[in-house]
Amino acid sequence: MIALTDAAATKVQELITAEGDEALALRVAVRPGGCSGFSYEMFFDSDVADDDLTADYQGVKVVVDPSSAQMLTGATLDYKDGLNQAGFSIDNPNAQRSCGCGSSFS
Repeated sequence: MIALTDAAATKVQELITAEGDEALALRVAVRPGGCSGFSYEMFFDSDVADDDLTADYQGVKVVVDPSSAQMLTGATLDYKDGLNQAGFSIDNPNAQRSCGCGSSFS
């Protein structure tokens, strides 16, 4: 299951608040595609399946489907807001290689 840094949890909570629906969860998934074989997908979701894995980080509910969870074990979602880097990034120790865009891996 993926973990969230404090910065990522804070930013996600801000975005959920802006959406106006505190019941939303952050869904993180791995999908086939991208230039390296797999790509990450993140979106707000209100539907949680019985077999989904869930975790709570500072009040942010994170949901991952079972097949994605296998590829996200030990991964960390971070958020940076600086001049050189801005946005969310995933550090995944399971990725053997990644592409230049940072959103695709194998």
